[in-house]
Amino acid sequence: MSAMQDRMTDALYGLGWGAVKKLPEPVAAALGRTIADTAWKRRGKGVLRLEANLARVVPDAGPERLAELSQAGMRSYMRYWMESFRLPAWDKERLRRSVDIENIQRMHDGLADGRGVIMALPHLANWDLAGVWATRALGVPFTTVAERLKPESLYDRFVAYRESLGMEVLPHTGGSAFGTLARRLRDGRLVCLVADRDLSASGTEVKFFGETARMPAGPALLAQQTGALLLPVTLWYDGPVMRGRVHPPVDVPETGTRDEKTSVMAQALADAFATGIADHPEDWHMLQRLWLSDLEDRGETGEPRT
Repeated sequence: MSAMQDRMTDALYGLGWGAVKKLPEPVAAALGRTIADTAWKRRGKGVLRLEANLARVVPDAGPERLAELSQAGMRSYMRYWMESFRLPAWDKERLRRSVDIENIQRMHDGLADGRGVIMALPHLANWDLAGVWATRALGVPFTTVAERLKPESLYDRFVAYRESLGMEVLPHTGGSAFGTLARRLRDGRLVCLVADRDLSASGTEVKFFGETARMPAGPALLAQQTGALLLPVTLWYDGPVMRGRVHPPVDVPETGTRDEKTSVMAQALADAFATGIADHPEDWHMLQRLWLSDLEDRGETGEPRT
């Protein structure tokens, strides 16, 4: 049964990449909204988890407001998928019209200094769109890390897709990713990491919307080890355009142990992420358990994300 489910999952994603990009754009957008609304009405685990997460982000929201936010969140999440399926066909001009990132000069300045740049993002709006905008519209290649998905063929699809967009993709597991990222940064290159949810169960604890969560230590450790510039980035949808903001750099503290420095830096990233998520909660695609109290309720340290 598991093998059959894996084949079905892979086939469905393959259908998305093959068929959705051929649809007229209004048809694809309408299809995405229909799928999102259908999933929202069914009130499955993902939708209920999204609402529970949003309840922490917008603590004064009542049930009606939370329902509105979760419906908008599912539409935003499905927009991510519909856009992602179609991104390989977008030309440079389309990308330039579709993305507007404030303070992107901070990235350019860091790269110009030759010190390497780490851009750390939460699961807001469409991080793949931001990535292809960087590679194609700005001409800045970068390295990233992808979670290993099941089935393996689905992971291979994601890697091939992202590499076709100009990204170098490393597997999250296997132990070699950190060293490769450090080498890229020492070479003065760009690294982009989605960093609002720890997948290793060995991340750093932070306060996030008033409760304890665990976030990856990797961005902070890479900045300490390589001297790279660490920049938080948040994204959001604004009509047909995706906008974003490059926040001020997270500096390495001058004193403290490595763990103490990592904790301070991870908290600074979490604070920047929280600012962007609070401003645009409907674009935060967090359909998994994040806060430690939720994970402990299930006796878990994390769940895979697709």
